Amino acid sequence: MTHLPVDKLQARRPDYLLLASTIALLVLGTLMVYSASFVVAHNEFNDDAYFLVRQLAWIGLGAIGMLLAMRLDYRRWRLLSLPIMLACIGLLVLVLVPGIGASNYGAVRWIKLGPLQIQPSEIAKLAVTLYLADWLARRGPIVGEFFKGLLPFAIIVAIVAALIAVQPDLGTTAIVVSVSACIFFVGGANLLQIALLCLAGACAGVALLAHLSGYQLERIRAFLDPWSDIQGSGWHTAQGLIAVGSGGLFGHGLGNGLQKFYWVPNAHTDAIFAIIGEELGFVGCVGVLMLFAILFWRGFLIAWRAPDAFARLFATGLTCMLAVQTLVNVAVVTNSLPYTGVTLPLLSFGGSSTVISLVAIGLLLNISRLPAAAVDVEPRIEDEPLPPSPPRRAEIISRSRIARVEHYRHAPTQPAPVRMKQRGTRRV
Repeated sequence: MTHLPVDKLQARRPDYLLLASTIALLVLGTLMVYSASFVVAHNEFNDDAYFLVRQLAWIGLGAIGMLLAMRLDYRRWRLLSLPIMLACIGLLVLVLVPGIGASNYGAVRWIKLGPLQIQPSEIAKLAVTLYLADWLARRGPIVGEFFKGLLPFAIIVAIVAALIAVQPDLGTTAIVVSVSACIFFVGGANLLQIALLCLAGACAGVALLAHLSGYQLERIRAFLDPWSDIQGSGWHTAQGLIAVGSGGLFGHGLGNGLQKFYWVPNAHTDAIFAIIGEELGFVGCVGVLMLFAILFWRGFLIAWRAPDAFARLFATGLTCMLAVQTLVNVAVVTNSLPYTGVTLPLLSFGGSSTVISLVAIGLLLNISRLPAAAVDVEPRIEDEPLPPSPPRRAEIISRSRIARVEHYRHAPTQPAPVRMKQRGTRRV
């Protein structure tokens, strides 16, 4: 069997099951965004379809990004990993500059560009995933070393996480750190280093809890007992639980929910899963989770079949990015985690989140088009000489046959002496 390099492999069809689950989530999300937002849109903007039109525009822009990411060779993205990472850090710094960053709900997370708002922390998730996949693929086996693997990795992630945490956006910070840890683990990290990372994360969490501000402490108390202050800090969590629980098995029907009438805050963004539970019931929630499970399954399968180390790490990071964000959103709505403003990918209303999620899907589809390569030809920092390949079975057989033929055809170099019979002489 001849081993072909990655650029010689014949492209195949993209993963249609991944694409189908994505389209199904987008269609359902569009319906739920309209159902959850038309009350607020009518009262505040005098237009029932105010959020629907904008969500369709963002989906259209994200679809263009997905098609470009699917058609453009993923190896070209690798060449841009460092410029994209530096540009992302620049945007995260820029959002903190007074007069440039836009503030909503007490947090400065957006940059206004005319009628549009861009959230740099959403771009940071994709940029960190791309850069770490490239960086770890180039490290090769030295990822397991402390000074060449863990230490620079921790510095890179800490810079981005700190810039996001000061906005403040603790939910996105946790997602970035979690996805980075997953890529680092798949990249060949030492298990002892993983334990050190967990210990450092626990210490950082304790230090963060000690320096939380007033509203963040209120969210912790609401997580522990949302019913103790249902008119105050526990309002969001309690109303979300009421929405999910009141839906029953099959829900009240699409558009017939009541909690979106200013009971559940941000019903069309962070709490859209609660509206799904109320209007589509337990069956609808399970259906949504199964669609996400198919998406994650295909994503990890693409990573498993990836043709090289960079593609494997990149696909793993992209899938973990979508999976961790989904789990955090559902956990917040069901009060399994303290409240944080994280959208549900492909379902919630949100421009930057929708576009970045669709671009991530496009990159996964791009990687799925190439079959698994037999040889990993990643550039490494320390090249080691390859061991000599053992002879093949056919070569061994041919050599043995030649040896036998030569044995049969062997001729002596010196002729054997011939004994002559001596005749006697007659005597006279």
